[in-house]
Amino acid sequence: MSRTRTIFLVIVGLALIATLVGVTYVLLWRATPSSGVLVPTRQSSEPIQVLIASALSVEPWVSEAAKKFNAEEHRLEGRVIRVSVIGIDGLAAMGRYEREEMDPFPTAWIPDSRYLVELVNATFKTKLGRDVFLTDGEYRARPIVISLFAWGIYKSRADVLEKTFGEINWRTIHDAAIAPGGWRDIGGKGEWGYFKLIVPHPRKNIGGLAAMVSAAGEYYDRPNISVEDVTQPEFQKWLKELMGSVSDYASLGAYPGENLALFGYSAGDGGQLLESDLLINMAGSMNRWEPLRILYPKYVTWFDFPFTVWIGPETSAAEKNAALEFEKYLLSPAMQTEAVKFGLRPVLGQISVEQPDSPFVAWRENGVTPIVERSTAMRNPDREVLLALLRWFDLNIAR
Repeated sequence: MSRTRTIFLVIVGLALIATLVGVTYVLLWRATPSSGVLVPTRQSSEPIQVLIASALSVEPWVSEAAKKFNAEEHRLEGRVIRVSVIGIDGLAAMGRYEREEMDPFPTAWIPDSRYLVELVNATFKTKLGRDVFLTDGEYRARPIVISLFAWGIYKSRADVLEKTFGEINWRTIHDAAIAPGGWRDIGGKGEWGYFKLIVPHPRKNIGGLAAMVSAAGEYYDRPNISVEDVTQPEFQKWLKELMGSVSDYASLGAYPGENLALFGYSAGDGGQLLESDLLINMAGSMNRWEPLRILYPKYVTWFDFPFTVWIGPETSAAEKNAALEFEKYLLSPAMQTEAVKFGLRPVLGQISVEQPDSPFVAWRENGVTPIVERSTAMRNPDREVLLALLRWFDLNIAR
């Protein structure tokens, strides 16, 4: 072999060795963005922290599930997942997202209804030119439980309303609210005073806003309403008379069903509230006051509580994927069965609300219906309708 050829082979061999060393170096080391110093790419052993912002109505169930999930030491890529939950009203959460005031920033959001997700996403799509919440794929918003608006009225009061007016609906409640002599004029006892409606403050609880939307639907006798509808003078006069029968918006707080059970007739005679809120407070109402009667409206307002993962740089890929693991846990048969105990309706078809310890069975005689046959659902209002109703409330009712 000639000397020239030998030197050539040595050079090629050294080049191959240098390339292998370089590749190994790149795989084992990386540069940190802040200092540029090369450090080993060791897989983190720190827990993956997942923060869930949950609607108040499902927060007790979600928090209980998070405790069990954490105790079971679920892992993703070798790292333990730690889930924490904060309760926040859906309308308040929407405002914080849109004003970019979420701090700490949630990995996922469980609002009361899908339309809140759509409204927030539309805002950010205008700002950023991209989605922050998805409607398809593995990160899509998925309902985890459902509930609906139902009338919860003290039995003594409900019996009088039905005897005098027939079916209980928003028009019935309006007529009771404007009776000059109060309950005495509509067949009740004079000592009951005037009819007192239970509606939470629309600026502090999405239930208050949903109640106004529901009332508008029955007023116009259709499941969808527009800005033109809610700005009609005749409707606004009717709505003011109706909403004016709420004795104290502040006292109802974020949990109107709980306050109804605690404070009884001083809080109100009844109202259209979330079914789960009524069910979990039924025993307290019966023990302190009297049974509540549950009735279902003509146009049903459904709440689907979608688990919604934030798609943005504020949270890491590991946190997003860990949130999906918790979502799967909430959708498991065991957790869906647990949801029933909280007065929530499972989304898994194989899980029935008619099971031991179910409030749907315990309070059947009070009017609770495992299967709601009325299928006409109120359609979700758009942003303009919501803003028009809130503005009207601020100008005419808020105090």
